[in-house]
Amino acid sequence: MFRWSEVMDHFRKMRRYIAFGFVLFFAGVVVGGTNPSFEQFIEGQIEGLRQIATTVERTPNPALSMFVIIFLNNAIKSIMVMYLGVFFGLFPLMFLIVNGMVIGYFINHMATTQGWGFAAETIAKGILPHGIIEIPAIIIASAYGLKFGTLALRLLGAAITRNGPAVLRETEVFVKRTVPLMVWLVVSLLAAAIIETTLSRWLLTL
Repeated sequence: MFRWSEVMDHFRKMRRYIAFGFVLFFAGVVVGGTNPSFEQFIEGQIEGLRQIATTVERTPNPALSMFVIIFLNNAIKSIMVMYLGVFFGLFPLMFLIVNGMVIGYFINHMATTQGWGFAAETIAKGILPHGIIEIPAIIIASAYGLKFGTLALRLLGAAITRNGPAVLRETEVFVKRTVPLMVWLVVSLLAAAIIETTLSRWLLTL
């Protein structure tokens, strides 16, 4: 189950869902960066992050506190969104779009207030170093959640057509494949949190 070759083989089988996850995420980035009608909603999401950052800065060790919060927040949410996908894929769908919208809004806000040069520099220093690990991990977790949603729909349909055993066996196999994925997610998001609270933070001070 935990063999790397088996994990990669399952990733290949999930490529359509993963690709769809990337499409949803970047669609959210475009919507968040270009549609002002969502500004109030996105500001509400960002305000929650600001309050967390303010609380962290008041702790004896802000860097360690930020690392713990970032890691636990990303790891818990990624695992939850994967399994909550059983509710017909609604949670991972919204999770991808909303997270994309927040990033799109943030980039557009920086570009509008500070210029595109400043925005590009901030992205290169403060997002890319850890984002190249964190964003794919979150998208893959959501893709598995979307797959859970399609399996739930098929199970619902199977209950009507009496084809339940075949779909149930497929679901059982899929659930087993999520176990090594959880380990992969935790390790990846741990690495991303370390990079974000060290390298990314240091680069932003230059």
